[in-house]
Amino acid sequence: MTARPERDTFDDVPLSALLRVSRGTYRQAIQRAQRRIGCDDIPSMGEYLLSAMEWSGASLEAVIGWLGVSKQAVSQAVDTLVVRGYLERSQDPSDRRRVKLSLTARGHAAGRAARTAIEEVDRKLRARVGPRKIAQARSVLVALLEIKNEGRDPGGDAGG
Repeated sequence: MTARPERDTFDDVPLSALLRVSRGTYRQAIQRAQRRIGCDDIPSMGEYLLSAMEWSGASLEAVIGWLGVSKQAVSQAVDTLVVRGYLERSQDPSDRRRVKLSLTARGHAAGRAARTAIEEVDRKLRARVGPRKIAQARSVLVALLEIKNEGRDPGGDAGG
């Protein structure tokens, strides 16, 4: 096996690969912050669910929509988050057939740790590239989401 040469540039790396790898920057920062407060048992995707619910106060259903995944894709993570004390289930008072999911004290703490980690990564990013380039990157990412949504089957699954 040949060792990879050191690189000074990533110009020849496909954008799709850069996006996939770079999202790990946030994930690692979130996981480190959550481990520091004793929340080292959060399942895959769970850190995003908790941080988004804490940050926005949004329902789990709204967060699932933002992530662009199906309820089935997160059901196992939700079950684990409930068992491990991050989320709690309760009956929706306005519709007894529905179950409401909300953050527990532990879930709020994990979400706050994630938000702090995200803000720290954002601060470092702003210091490196400036707010103008961040705004440009956001517009590129939104355009990618719009392209994805153009090809979505309106009656199909939201996953993917």
